[in-house]
Amino acid sequence: MIALGLEGSANKLGVGVILHPPNGGPAQILANIRHTFVSPPGEGFLPKDTARHHRTWVVRLVRQALQKAGATIDELDCICYTKGPGMGAPLQSVALLARLLSLLWDTKLVGVNHCVGHIEMGREITGAQNPVVLYVSGGNTQVIAYASQRYRIFGEALDIAVGNCLDRFARTLNISNDPAPGFNIEQMAKKGKHLLDLPYAVKGMDCSFSGILASIDLLATRLERDPAGWKDEIDGDLVTREDLCFSLQETVFAMLVEITERAMAHVGSSQVLIVGGVGCNERLQEMMGVMAKDRGGSVYATDERFCIDNGIMIAHAGLLAYKSGFTTPLEVSTCTQRFRTDEVLVRWRT
Repeated sequence: MIALGLEGSANKLGVGVILHPPNGGPAQILANIRHTFVSPPGEGFLPKDTARHHRTWVVRLVRQALQKAGATIDELDCICYTKGPGMGAPLQSVALLARLLSLLWDTKLVGVNHCVGHIEMGREITGAQNPVVLYVSGGNTQVIAYASQRYRIFGEALDIAVGNCLDRFARTLNISNDPAPGFNIEQMAKKGKHLLDLPYAVKGMDCSFSGILASIDLLATRLERDPAGWKDEIDGDLVTREDLCFSLQETVFAMLVEITERAMAHVGSSQVLIVGGVGCNERLQEMMGVMAKDRGGSVYATDERFCIDNGIMIAHAGLLAYKSGFTTPLEVSTCTQRFRTDEVLVRWRT
């Protein structure tokens, strides 16, 4: 069976084509194409501008994906699109094309939860069986475990997502958004060496990042005002922008490791699967790996092809749902900015 997947919940527009062999073997990725809306340094991406980008590029990407996959319209079993969560206008732009193609090609439609798409693609690529999932991105921060046909949320961000925290600090420093602000923060953090004191906001199984962002913004303002006069209290070296990035990463990632470890202990799992755009961060993977090793466990993660929002994860999760008998009738093929991970009935897992 073959599915076409359309993803456009934020600034990444992705189109993927996936094949599930009839014998039940590993999924085959026939095409996975992505185009990103990049805003100027110091700015975020507005919904209206992002939606305009998606409308401009989506037809072109669908053509490229089908051509690369070597698949014809008649071979598609379903068209899968991101129902939510995400930004309203970009979601609507992609959902509109999904409905159009469904009518034009007389093909079944499947609305997919964005978060479940990340999880299922991560499981497929890494081979993780029943892991605790850390889902970290620009819009979501959740610690998840599977039980009774639901992905249960054990802990989450109480305010802004960890990726949003990193992205907004990149704006404070006026760092480029190309290829991604979080990636550029990561590269700067690798050159930092002074760990500055920041709030550590773990509340039970949940995290809060807005106060940390406010604190690091104040430190950035202090550094900007007196770049040659702020010295580390221990070694006397000058504090740099790289030190700020390093301190922010170390603090927020330590919080994520803590709540993930607590979830592992609760459910008795020895596996951690990291998904979402922030999951590409090598330092996060390293810190999680140290924790998992101490518990006799292991960490599973993917590269930027699958961590960052993409169409193939929507195609994969949608095809799993379609094979279990689920479709989305045209009259209810809406999209929503709020669509929690635990709202989805995961029929394809026992």
